[in-house]
Order: sequence, then C-alpha cells, then structure tokens
Amino acid sequence: MLSGISALNGAAQPAQPGTSEFDLTAVKYNFTPNVIRVKKGDRVKLVITAQDREHGFKLAVFRSDQRLPKGEAVAVEFTADRVGTFPFECSVFCGLGHKKMKGQLIVE
Repeated sequence: MLSGISALNGAAQPAQPGTSEFDLTAVKYNFTPNVIRVKKGDRVKLVITAQDREHGFKLAVFRSDQRLPKGEAVAVEFTADRVGTFPFECSVFCGLGHKKMKGQLIVE
C-alpha cells in the first residue's frame, strides 16, 4: 500500500523545466521566426544571425538588448520566469521599415 502512495506522489510532481533553443535570422525588417513559444521556467537560448546588415534584438521584459553584427551568430539567454506574451524588436535603426521589425515571445 505504501508503494501506491509513493507512485501517486511521484505522478503529482511538476515536470522539470527544460531548455528551449531557437535559431533566428534578422533580415530586412523581419525576424524569422517571429513568434516563439516556450514553457514557464524554461531556460531559453536564442541564436540570432543578422544576414543583411547590423540589427539589434531587444526583449525588454527579460532585460535583453543585444547588437547583432552582420553574419555573426549571437546567443541571447534567459529564464522564462513569467507567463504572458512579450514583444521583441530590432533595437538598431536599420532603415525605413525598422519600426515593423518585431516579434513575440509567448510563455505558457
């Protein structure tokens, strides 16, 4: 009977957070992909490469603001410690379409 209780206690434990890694490109007013979904508690690693010129990556809620030199993969890492939909954007002026260069991080 004790083993039955033990099995129930084991099943009730929350899943351990994992690591979510994504490769992104930044090119001509777009991030690809521009929507990223992760689970709360995940350690998130975004590897972002600007293909056409220098760009930036700003995710204010997780205090991230990185320059993305052309052709260089830049890693942005953080723990997704809150649930919600959070915008990210290019933080280096890159031309007339700069204000449209946005995306969303969705933490479930």
